[in-house]
Amino acid sequence: MGFERLYKILAERVLRSLPRTESADGKTASMTNTIICDKVFDRFAEMLSRDRVEYSEKLDYFEIRFDGALASLKRDAKKQARRDQNRSVSLEYDDETGELTEEVERAAGSFDPFSQSEIDDPDYRSVLDAAIDTLPPEQMRIIEMLRMGVPIDSKDADAVTIAKVLGKSEKTIRTHRDKAFAALRAVMSGGDQ
Repeated sequence: MGFERLYKILAERVLRSLPRTESADGKTASMTNTIICDKVFDRFAEMLSRDRVEYSEKLDYFEIRFDGALASLKRDAKKQARRDQNRSVSLEYDDETGELTEEVERAAGSFDPFSQSEIDDPDYRSVLDAAIDTLPPEQMRIIEMLRMGVPIDSKDADAVTIAKVLGKSEKTIRTHRDKAFAALRAVMSGGDQ
């Protein structure tokens, strides 16, 4: 029996074991199941191709427990598909300022050097000022404007924003802000993070 014929039989067996992508009525398809099927079949085909070129131990498990090996691939693909779906959930922004809501910032574990609980402490402010002085000039300007309460971007066309003042996109400003916050966190924690 030639490789092509064996491959066709094997591919059909793999595809039969995967979750159905279409609904019972045959009119709609499950995007998640489609992604899972694609990932599992692609991964299996990749392992088989590599094994044809050079022996790979990864296929030994399929020889011993084919269904268990496929179940493992399906489990990994489900986890990855769910992770990918969760990444595509849109973030909540404040309608007035265009900034991420406080809940989203907290959930993301972001570091806010201007936290009200800390900023009132003179020792903290002194350490923060020294840490800000270590930043590159553009990041330092962004941090100082944030400290003065200037928003990164605004839906109000007449509002003064960091993006307008520096002539950069909102995304670029956020990237610089995030890098600056990470640097401040590292300096202020003594490099522990």
